[in-house]
This record gives sequence, C-alpha cells and structure tokens, in this order.
Amino acid sequence: MHGGDISEAFTLGDGVRTFFVKTQPAARLAMFEAEAVGLADLAAANAVRVPQVVCHGVAEGMAYLVLEHLPLRPHGDAAQLGRQLAQQHRVSADRFGGARDNWIGATAQPNGPMDDWVDFWRERRLGFQLKFAARIGYGGALQRDGEALMARLEGFFVAYRPAPSLLHGDLWGGNHGFLADGMPLIFDPASYLGDRECDLAMSELFGGFAPAFHAAYRETWPLDPGYPVRRTLYNLYHILNHANLFGGGYAAQAHRMMAQLLAELR
Repeated sequence: MHGGDISEAFTLGDGVRTFFVKTQPAARLAMFEAEAVGLADLAAANAVRVPQVVCHGVAEGMAYLVLEHLPLRPHGDAAQLGRQLAQQHRVSADRFGGARDNWIGATAQPNGPMDDWVDFWRERRLGFQLKFAARIGYGGALQRDGEALMARLEGFFVAYRPAPSLLHGDLWGGNHGFLADGMPLIFDPASYLGDRECDLAMSELFGGFAPAFHAAYRETWPLDPGYPVRRTLYNLYHILNHANLFGGGYAAQAHRMMAQLLAELR
C-alpha cells in the first residue's frame, strides 16, 4: 500500500480475513512496540476510534506490526471527530509525558515525565530538536534564536496553565480518515500527555481537517484566547523535526517562526 513515509505497508488476507501490516528492519521493533502502546492508550480513552492492534514482533529479519484492516474514506463526520477528540483530551494524569519514549516520524521523541509543562516543552521538545539540528549542521541564527526563545518560554503561559491531556501527538491530516458509515478514525500516533493545544495546532499546520472539525471541538471545549500564538510555538517543534528529517526550506521556516514568537514577547 502507498502513503507511508517510514514503513512499508501491506494488506494481508486469505479471502476471509484481512489485516493491515507495517514492516521495518528488525532493529526498529521498538518503534512498533511504542505505536502499539499508543494505540492501546487511545483505544482505552473510548473516544476517537483507532485500529485494533493484532500483534507485533520480528520475523526473517523484519519487524512487523499487524492491525485490523479498515477501509478508509477521505470524508465523513468531521464534527463527530472534533467532539470525540475533545473527549479524548479530557483523559488526564498527574504529570506531562509518558511511561515510555516513542517516535515522531523517524525521530525519537523523549517522554520522560515532568511536573512542569514549560520545562517539558523546553527540554523534551524544542531543546531536543535543536540539539539534533546542531548535530547535523544547523547552527548560527537558528540556534541563537532557539536558545533565546527557550529562555523565555514562560512568557507564553502567564495566564494559561494547561493540564496533561492524552494527545495523539502527530495529528496531521494524513493520520485521520473515516469509515464507510462516516465514523472518524485516527492512527499512527506519537502519544503522550501534554497540552491539548498541541494536537489542535498540528491539525492546522498542513490542513486536511474540515471546518466542522474545528468548530465542533471549540463548541465542546472552548480554547484559551492565547491559543493562536501558542499554535506557532507548538508547530515549531514539527517544523524543526521536518528540517532535521528532510532539510529543504524547513530550517528557514523554523527560523521565521522563532522570530515571530520572539516578537510576541517584546
């Protein structure tokens, strides 16, 4: 099957049963183990539908993840998705992060639990990506402004104190779809407990979500007035990750976002 950026994907069937299978080299089994945990956590929220995990393991030098096969359509009940995502975000915990690390695309994503959200975002998200960027040659102004931004992150949270919410973690348009009856589905998570605005920010980064989704979410659980500014802060993480993975113009885009955020703090 086409569409995946990281794994090879297949449908596997015997004429009676059909499964969806993802494969990677055996050394990447931990990536599938983390994905299976994320799907289980999302399923336990009893909110947005996710594919059921059948099994995962290694065979003949290849890691595999087997999921139920669910034929998807690009359109369906977007308003239901908004309401259900708000319900999922109501699942909370005492700390930010998660019980295990996972991956955002092909990049490791550390989730070591922390009590303070600003510290978590500084150390586990922006700081991690900036160190990655430095290792592969992105220095200069990107690092200078990145450090300046991280030193002042508290300025975006003066009157806003997010609670830990169960996040999908990688909620771009390609990671959702709809079943034949219109029921929404999300998949390929990078789950952790964080500010619910992170999922919403990414849903706006590359488009792909119907206006009814955004309207229904906000009706179910209104957003803080400071969200439009923090949307840029949260999406900076993903643009830095794209710069680290794909290069191109993403590093310049990340630097522009840093400049925009620093301007908000003047």
